Amino acid sequence: MAILVETDTRILIQGITGDFGSRHAKASIDYGTALVAGVTPGKGGQTFEHNGKKVPIFDTVEQAARETGATVSAIFVPPPFAADAILECVDAQLDLAVAITEGIPVNDMIKVKSAMCHSKTRLIGPNCPGVVTPGRGEKSHGGCRIGIAPGYIHKRGNIGVVSRSGTLTYEAVFQLTSRGYGQSTCVGIGGDPVNGTNHLDVLKMFNDDPETDGIIMIGEIGGSAEVDAARWAKENCKKPIAAFIAGATAPAGRRMGHAGAIIGGADDTAAAKKRIIAECGIAVSETPADMAVTLLKHMGKL
Repeated sequence: MAILVETDTRILIQGITGDFGSRHAKASIDYGTALVAGVTPGKGGQTFEHNGKKVPIFDTVEQAARETGATVSAIFVPPPFAADAILECVDAQLDLAVAITEGIPVNDMIKVKSAMCHSKTRLIGPNCPGVVTPGRGEKSHGGCRIGIAPGYIHKRGNIGVVSRSGTLTYEAVFQLTSRGYGQSTCVGIGGDPVNGTNHLDVLKMFNDDPETDGIIMIGEIGGSAEVDAARWAKENCKKPIAAFIAGATAPAGRRMGHAGAIIGGADDTAAAKKRIIAECGIAVSETPADMAVTLLKHMGKL
């Protein structure tokens, strides 16, 4: 098993004919992802082709889902139109929308969040690297790659990864794979202040997943999401967790990279988060180079 997506999940890409969307559509096809449709308004009836695979393009998400059975969308739509692209997934009643787009206005995301309160569609992102559930075959090909993560670093296994940072997600995955430990699912939730799925949501899913034996949680300064997740885990999570919090040297009041990475209170600092997380029984990695080692030691594997 895995969380959110499995190796046979049928995917569509909104913005498949754009430069960014087409590039990562090709990478997902090469990884073995079941990419079954593309969506670009005004280009319905055309075909996206790569390495012998022909993917039909539709004008709307609803048409694409109805005709192909797609249940998940990867959104590579420019910021001014990305909120509407997410809401189109809601209207089509997809299971999951993964918004890769960076720079969506916060006001747009507040409206999206409100509209999604009672929908069946779960949102990952925006401004995220996406989701990967590695395949079980050679080099883990045949898996489900949604977004921009490099597929070749992944390996199927029993460690779940959840992160606000794209590059640190890749670093954690590579460290695990290099040591022979694969991943059940890797979830990049993004670093924007208003997102669809947070650390706590993903920890709950990993806790319920029988294939996941341990978890790496990567956070950063700003907000309380990591602390909220740690406090829940202290009372409820049955699995070992290791955490890394980025931004230890960030001055108060300055945004560091992500729109949500700004210290707003005493508990938003890296030092405060690490202290609270450690008090909750979670192993804390002091440097990004030690994320996998910290978890494996916590699990008694090193």
